[in-house]
Amino acid sequence: MKHEKESEHLKERLVSAANMPKDVVLGASVITVLGTSEVCIENYRGIIEYTDTLIRVQTKGKQIRLSGKHLQIEYYTNDEMKIIGCICSFEFC
Repeated sequence: MKHEKESEHLKERLVSAANMPKDVVLGASVITVLGTSEVCIENYRGIIEYTDTLIRVQTKGKQIRLSGKHLQIEYYTNDEMKIIGCICSFEFC
C-alpha cells in the first residue's frame, strides 16, 4: 500500500513538472455534467449496473452512481460514454 502511494505521489509530481493533463498521465476520469439531463464520462473501466433508474460505472479509483428516471446510455466507446435522462443524483462510491 505504501508503495502505491509513493508511486501516485511521484506521478503527481511528474504531471506538475511537465505541465501535462492529469487525466492523461494518471488515467483519471473526466466527468462533464450538463444540467440535469446529460453526463459524459471519459476514462471509465466498465458498466456495473444499467437500468432506467440507476447506472453504475467503474472508474480507476471509484464507482460513479447516477440515479434518476428514463436513464439511458446514448453512446459508449472504449473510453467515453454519454448518459441522458432525468438525472436526480450523482455520487462517487
